[in-house]
Order: sequence, then C-alpha cells, then structure tokens
Amino acid sequence: MIIDCHGHYTTAPPPLADWRERQIAALADPSAPPSPADLRIGDDELRESVEPNQLRMMDERGIDVTVFSPRASFMAHHVGDFRTSAAWAALCNELCHRVALLHPERFVPAAMLPQSPGVDPATCVPELTRCVEEYGAVAVNLNPDPSGGHWTAPPLTDRSWYPLYEKLVEYDVPAMVHVSTSVNPAFHTTGAHYLNADTTAFMQLVQGDLFADFPTLRLVIPHGGGAVPYHWGRFRGLAMALGKPPLEEHVLGNVFFDTCVYHQAGIDLLLDVVPARNVLFASEMIGAVRDVDPCSGHHFDDTRRYVEASSLPAEHVAAVQELNARAVYPRLDALLKRQGR
Repeated sequence: MIIDCHGHYTTAPPPLADWRERQIAALADPSAPPSPADLRIGDDELRESVEPNQLRMMDERGIDVTVFSPRASFMAHHVGDFRTSAAWAALCNELCHRVALLHPERFVPAAMLPQSPGVDPATCVPELTRCVEEYGAVAVNLNPDPSGGHWTAPPLTDRSWYPLYEKLVEYDVPAMVHVSTSVNPAFHTTGAHYLNADTTAFMQLVQGDLFADFPTLRLVIPHGGGAVPYHWGRFRGLAMALGKPPLEEHVLGNVFFDTCVYHQAGIDLLLDVVPARNVLFASEMIGAVRDVDPCSGHHFDDTRRYVEASSLPAEHVAAVQELNARAVYPRLDALLKRQGR
C-alpha cells in the first residue's frame, strides 16, 4: 500500500467558505451569527468535491489511502476567540469525517483543534476526544502559532501544552505540527510561514526535554522538516552546545518528517540525512503547489516519483510509503487491518 499521511480538504464545497464569511462578519455584528445548522452540504456535493479532485489524483498516482484533515490555511486560529474556533473546527472536522464515510477505504479523518491565541490549550481536549471517539480520527493537526505569524504562543515544550499531549498519549494518536494562515505580511503563508514553523518546532524540541515526560508521544513535522535536513549539522552542533544527547536519542524516537518536498534533490537530501524509519510518505495534494513542473513534465506534488527514484533500497521505500505510517498512526493501522489490508 501507499499511505499519504498529509492531505487537506482544500476542495470543500463553497457553502463552507460562505458560512465562514458569515461567522467572521458576525464578529463585528454579533446580532446575526450563523448557526451550524445553517450549513447544508449533501453527500452528493461531498462526492463531487473529492472524486474529480483528490480521489482522481490518488488513482492516477497509485495512492491507496490519505489521512484527510481540514484545510490548514482555513484553520485561521487567529480569528475571533475560542468560541469562534470551536464552532469552525466542529464543522470542518465533521465534513472530513463524512468524506471518510463516503469513501472508507480511501480517506481516513484527522482533526483540527479549536485553538485560539492566549487560550489554554486544554480547552481543545473535548474536540480532540469527540473526533477520536465519534469520528475515528487517527491524528490531529497542532498549530504551534495560533496567532497567525506573530508567534505569541509558548514553545511546544512548555507545560501549558501538556494536557493535549496527555490526551494524545492516552489515545495513542500522533499530532502533525502544522501552522495556518499568516497574517504577518513578512511571512508568506505557504512559502515562508509553513517552512519557518517546521524549522522552529524542531528547534524547540531540540532545546527542551519534552520526550522525557512523554516518551510515547509522536509528532510529525511536515514539508520535509523545513530547513532541518539541509542544516542537520547545525542542529547536531546546537544540541551538543545545549548539553543534549545526540539527535538520534534526543528527538528521533518521537519526531517524524513527511515527504512534502517538491523536487528530486530535496527528497534525496531528506532521505540521505534522516533515517528512513523517520520519514512518512505524503504529498499534501491538492495543496500549496498545484502546477506541473516544466522541468519534469509532472506535478510538483507527485512525490511518489521522487521517493521511488531515490537511491533507497526497496525495503526502505516500503517503510516510507506504508509501514512507517502504520507504526506512527496505530489507529490507522488498526482500521486498515479491520478492512483486511
């Protein structure tokens, strides 16, 4: 099998964005906030939104299963307050669940959290619980910067995050560390903010000792880890300067990277630097980069081609494309086994 651990519902039917616009407008005019019941999207609309898009491209690229979460840039945790985020997260998570019900062998839901700047992360636990227990979510997206590019939140090693980690460990569910839209004009959302966040999150984990307190917690850093593979020597040296164990002992038992890197040389570097057991196949399709690369004639985000063209031995390719995801996402593995796969 080929398991894509990083997919977003970027093609949700237009009524979802319309509902969100009404919700945002109501922040200035609270007399007419939209009700969740106002959002009416039928199953046929859901099918029409994924079958000619994500599902078609999965078939064309030989991807069997996608871990499917709400659109990352739409999370927009900086908007409104916790109640705003809670209502929005609940709607988005329900839609991903419904898509998975319509295509149970192709999509598996992951959840966004109702984070809000300055609000205790423990407030996200009820939505996490609901999505795992009612929707069968196999992962969550954890935003290390709910402020939208201003980085007002404490580092991921801060104890304020611990209630979330405790619940993740209890459910044996990993978190993908994924920011949302940048409202800071200095940081382009997908070209700078996402990659900055990947790099920043990794360095926070190097500086701290989070996994001494949570030895079974698993975090996935997307987009190939941002600058991490390219500057692996810098991170090794900084870990030494901070008096930390080697990175293999300090973080690589708990931290994983995906293959959302959109050129061959980048994938080759990732797979050369990071142990194969720490790399998970992903494409983030349909996501930030949607065009065809004129140099190759294939879509930039057709990452299977890069992985299979690398110098990895066959057993490591199989680990990257399937086995690692089964280990990092045990609820996904259990679901696939129930399906006879």
